[in-house]
Amino acid sequence: MSDPTAADDDDLLRRLLEARARLEGVAHHTPVATSRTLDRRLGARVFLKCENLQRAGAFKLRGAHCMISRLPEDQRRRGVVAYSSGNHAQAVALVAREIAFYDQAGEGREAMAERLARARGLVLVPPFDHPDIVSGQGTAALELFEDAGPMDLLLVPVGGGGLISGAALAARALAPGCRVIGVEPDAGDDGVRSFQSGQLTRVESRQTIADGARTPSLGRLTFGVIRRHVADMVSVPDEALVRAMRFVWERMKLVVEPTGVLGLAALLEGRVACAGQRAGVILSGGNVELAAALELFR
Repeated sequence: MSDPTAADDDDLLRRLLEARARLEGVAHHTPVATSRTLDRRLGARVFLKCENLQRAGAFKLRGAHCMISRLPEDQRRRGVVAYSSGNHAQAVALVAREIAFYDQAGEGREAMAERLARARGLVLVPPFDHPDIVSGQGTAALELFEDAGPMDLLLVPVGGGGLISGAALAARALAPGCRVIGVEPDAGDDGVRSFQSGQLTRVESRQTIADGARTPSLGRLTFGVIRRHVADMVSVPDEALVRAMRFVWERMKLVVEPTGVLGLAALLEGRVACAGQRAGVILSGGNVELAAALELFR
């Protein structure tokens, strides 16, 4: 396929179902956590998909492995390159066993990755806007539906849109009545703006503790899937992320990063109504420094 962002829904769904087998024995089948305290507080049945317990600490391993494992042998031998705020790079490094760092004050990470790809003949593994990435990420929601049953709602953190695109396709396959809702930080609400306007929108400031959601815009592929299959997009302030982190750390003994609690924060803050419903929430990652988290909790 000459343009990977041009994949249609049927192709993406086929890749999603294939990705589950491709990840067997590679990715953890992460647990689903529940809390009676949380259910009473929200008046709902809430199921938390714990991708914070995934290898490399986040869901990103799923997409990285799916894309790299599908590369022809000659391309794999030449190597791959990726750019990331952290979780995607860790996942690619785990799959490919190599990592390099860039100077944030100098050349941009996307430009550096593209330059290295051209100069060394490497394959660029994008963080979200590729059908194999989307399909791999979607296996997290696929597992959630298989383990916990149909949902009325599924709340998903949104950065570049790979996870929610895959989750929406999984819902289409296993829970067609489920409303899939994306959640961003208030300071990085490019996806909300794009969803509401129908036009792909960039937000450059993005000063938020949810570093995994600092992408300036959705991708072309992910925006298309979101427009077709996502019911709504909302945002929450950073203060709500800290409160949600404190809840899962203290009450459920789960270490989750700020980006990882975006969906839960939307429920706890009443940004998405869930009373009387079965609500799934993807906790997308747990990579946060202890010292940084303690500062947030002060």
